[in-house]
Amino acid sequence: MVEWLDPAWIDTLRLGLLGRILLATALGGLIGLEREISGKPAGLRTNILICVGATLLMDVSQSVAAAAVTGPADPGRIAAQVVSGIGFIGAGTILVERGSVVGLTTAATLWVVAAIGLAVGSHAYVAAIGTALLVALTLVILGWIEDALFERRTGRRLDVVVDPADQLLDEIAETLQQYGVRALPHKVEKQADRFRVSYELRGSARNRGAALSEVAAMEGVRKVTVH
Repeated sequence: MVEWLDPAWIDTLRLGLLGRILLATALGGLIGLEREISGKPAGLRTNILICVGATLLMDVSQSVAAAAVTGPADPGRIAAQVVSGIGFIGAGTILVERGSVVGLTTAATLWVVAAIGLAVGSHAYVAAIGTALLVALTLVILGWIEDALFERRTGRRLDVVVDPADQLLDEIAETLQQYGVRALPHKVEKQADRFRVSYELRGSARNRGAALSEVAAMEGVRKVTVH
């Protein structure tokens, strides 16, 4: 126990199951709100559900272990499956872009949110709240620093394979521009049944993922790859 904390204040944190679920909702929502504002595929609802689910599973795991009558039981046995289970959800956020490798930060965020839920379920409230605040600050503040110092100075190359339609190329450039991402055409290969276009991207990394998601979902776009 941290010495500078008032024991009477700590007693108020001895929440029941409903209180822990509400706390998990607030902490997952804090992080999910930033993801939602940034236009990421796993936003407010996803982060809340993962945090609440991890909290409930941790609580059930401890309850089952405490109720065991045949001998000592591992209180983390059920909750341990959250660690592997969250990997399937994280993989979905990475593979959603039709071959472009984006979404790693979102996948890592879901993993941390699950860990926060487990902490709430195990009554480690101070650690859970502190971690949630640190993650939110990391996503916001370091995102700004990343945009200001790195991404605006260094470009990325975007390769797009589309149906042979000139207006589709204009729509892609306009969509990227709406998100504050400049697309400078680098090379265009016109084939019989497709166009292969390479762009040099400049602009906000925070908005780039959302822009590429919209481009990948456009009708006529066959493949999107970022280098």
